[in-house]
Amino acid sequence: MSTMFITGATGFLGSYVCEVLLRETDHQLAVLTRAKNREEGVAKLWKSLQMHMDAERFWSVIDRFEIITGDLTGDKLGMSDDDYEYVTKNAESVLHIAASLNRKSAKACLNNNLRGTLSVIKLAKAIDEDHGLRRFSHVSTVAVCGHRDREVVLEDESIDWNRSDYDPYGRTKKFCEHMVRELLPDVQKTFFRPSIVMGDSRMPETTQFDMVRAFCTLADLPVVPFDGNVRVDIVNANWVGHAIATLHVKDKPDHMIYHLSSGTMSRTAKEVARAIGRATGRNARFVPQLEGPFASAMNGLAGMRAKNTLTLVGSLFKVFLPYITYDTVFDNTRAVTELGVAPTPFPEYCTDLHRFAKGVGYKYPYKPLPKKPASAQKEIYA
Repeated sequence: MSTMFITGATGFLGSYVCEVLLRETDHQLAVLTRAKNREEGVAKLWKSLQMHMDAERFWSVIDRFEIITGDLTGDKLGMSDDDYEYVTKNAESVLHIAASLNRKSAKACLNNNLRGTLSVIKLAKAIDEDHGLRRFSHVSTVAVCGHRDREVVLEDESIDWNRSDYDPYGRTKKFCEHMVRELLPDVQKTFFRPSIVMGDSRMPETTQFDMVRAFCTLADLPVVPFDGNVRVDIVNANWVGHAIATLHVKDKPDHMIYHLSSGTMSRTAKEVARAIGRATGRNARFVPQLEGPFASAMNGLAGMRAKNTLTLVGSLFKVFLPYITYDTVFDNTRAVTELGVAPTPFPEYCTDLHRFAKGVGYKYPYKPLPKKPASAQKEIYA
């Protein structure tokens, strides 16, 4: 049974990837986790995976995990010497998902995205020098494409170093891709660039709420302050997780770079509004002339010192509004062709997501993990 080293396993997208790997492969998953010990790591994994499985299933797969305690920003990823040696000697591939999504903080993006990715690359080089590395997969973002306007962007045309970036997140992730290419020239590499990952087409539940809150706020407005004909490239998390897991384990993917997006099948804001309207009885009116004043108002709220719902909403729109209104989509032909299945259009599941998110107050109702039978405790927590 081969071992795969994964960062970001306890994050939103990482949970989807791990669920597919557990279900469709027999790999051992060595997961980097910010935890003090294995017991705390098990609790973090349960918090991440409980949306995907019940406790009985979780306990049945926990032995598939090697919990590596550490941190992206620490020396040698904050790993103990024994854990670092274990990963170096046993990992056959690296799947780097972890990143700071704090689009406002250059410091967080610098430390987690740049320094963290550099440390993961160093570990990958050590693995490759020890026994060879089958693949290094890096989960990036379409935000590496920088400022765009009414475009359909292809993978090989995405990065333009003369183009400005919207935020520190896009800027640092773009350079992360560059580091992987430059520092692992002889290793097989795969780059995954998700667009706006929001919701699950199979169920209303989600554990990621920042972008969902912005979506719900817009959905509840009687007047939407931008053009309803803009295409919004939103993709369901279950399709993205399946794509990453499937292509990472494939012996020879057809391409190096994949847009994990809705691409030219992206729906317009007006189509999303109609779907919400059928469920809520609201009929939103789009007024593009209000986009500038609305953006200024949100920037003003985001800059206030007070911390409340209004400032939170202002901060969300300051970050996400450009990605909603630039009417740009990212061609996903490569991924759809290779996987044989396309993502689910957002209007087909957005009403359930809207209802769930508002119903739980944008907080997932996490459940504590029931204890394993006493006879198995020594095995699990050894």
